[in-house]
Amino acid sequence: MTASIKRIAISTGGGDAPGLNAVIRSVVLAAAQRGWECYGIREGFNGILLPDRYPHNGVTRLTADQVRGIGHLGGTILGTTNHGNPLRFATTMPDGSVQEINRSADIHAYLKKMDIDALVCIGGDGTLTIAHALHLQGLRVVGVPKTIDNDLDKTFTTFGFDTAVSFATECIDRLHSTAESHQRIMVVEVMGRYAGWIALHSGIAANAHAILIPEIPYDPEKIATMIKRRDENGRNYSIVLAAEGALAVNGLPMLQAAATAGHVERLGGIGERLAHDLQTMTGKEARAVVLGHLLRGGSPTAFDRLSAMRFGAAAVRALDEGHSGIMVALAFPNVNYVALEEVAGRMKAVPMDSDTLQTGRDIGICFGD
Repeated sequence: MTASIKRIAISTGGGDAPGLNAVIRSVVLAAAQRGWECYGIREGFNGILLPDRYPHNGVTRLTADQVRGIGHLGGTILGTTNHGNPLRFATTMPDGSVQEINRSADIHAYLKKMDIDALVCIGGDGTLTIAHALHLQGLRVVGVPKTIDNDLDKTFTTFGFDTAVSFATECIDRLHSTAESHQRIMVVEVMGRYAGWIALHSGIAANAHAILIPEIPYDPEKIATMIKRRDENGRNYSIVLAAEGALAVNGLPMLQAAATAGHVERLGGIGERLAHDLQTMTGKEARAVVLGHLLRGGSPTAFDRLSAMRFGAAAVRALDEGHSGIMVALAFPNVNYVALEEVAGRMKAVPMDSDTLQTGRDIGICFGD
């Protein structure tokens, strides 16, 4: 028989996403309905692993009063980090070198000392891989899918994605008028890492003329040809939207920083490169706009708020039903449970038979292939 629950902890890891606070609020309120106490771990698992950083406690009690009015706020009241993987925790050694150490045992020891019975782990592929490892080591864990990139497998969507797409669409809408006024090429770079979901959805919604995604290596000559054809037809401006992980045929993704101990590689620079190349090829003035972290900030859309609250409540229900090692996932019309082992380490790329991708092709958008 599954042991009863009295206390649970919440962790938010990886990049921030609109809707995180809504999940936290939903978990705390749903747990309170069952008489459970909730505790929030600061900045992923750093609140446990680096306690000296938090003089006022790296793990804090969360009550209904403390989560009142946070559902519409961006960010996370717990803080987050993508530099604190406890399975490969960057640790300075006596000789000054930095090595990656597995500190998952420290998390187990702390939760046991605090009589915390289960963990709700909110994050993307990296965080849920950590959650799966902790589950295999005996911890009761339920994962909640979070990423603006929408690249987590086994869920229709992740909260934060709709907000990011909505804001990107608004930005591109604004760029149409200035690009047309100056008869320029505007190259817009958006987040998404190695998946093209944000670029694909916002690009089609905002009537971009070319969309470049990691799943389809692009030929810059084909984009230049599209731009020249538009000029010949009297449409003397073009909007080119590029996911940060897009790559040219026989090329590699562009990096701002390579991976180091405790840090993942950071993508970026494709916008400036494309603007330079297209200006050279077409003779037209080209400018690059990088939306970057603007896509992560701000209040979540109504869709993302509701998704986040459904995920939070479902995570508590799953624990109450005795589940562990699962992720709550959106499968219209309901939220269901998926084993973490089916999610950990897997990325959901845009499929080539995607109806959305085919829609873009049908209406004449150039994908650089």
